[in-house]
Amino acid sequence: MSIYVGNLSFAVTEQDLKTAFAQYGAVKQVKLPIDRETGKKRGFAFVEMNDGAEEAKAIKKLDGGEWMGKTLTVNKAKPRVNRMGGDIIFTGSLF
Repeated sequence: MSIYVGNLSFAVTEQDLKTAFAQYGAVKQVKLPIDRETGKKRGFAFVEMNDGAEEAKAIKKLDGGEWMGKTLTVNKAKPRVNRMGGDIIFTGSLF
């Protein structure tokens, strides 16, 4: 499982995220996407922790909280939807 962290300050670093999430358990990995064209941070990240219960606790405690002047959106990351040639390929059931 991975955690989506949205509405991040553009000043946040991977180390900042590791430190914040380490309060709830061991952090396996942090991904802080960079825009290809501008080279700037995109304002969101993905955090992976060692244990699902720790991830759930971090989500519960951090979602809606204020950090670095921003109100965070923290939730379970959704699977990526692949887009090819303008067509959307759904990875799950529609019903």
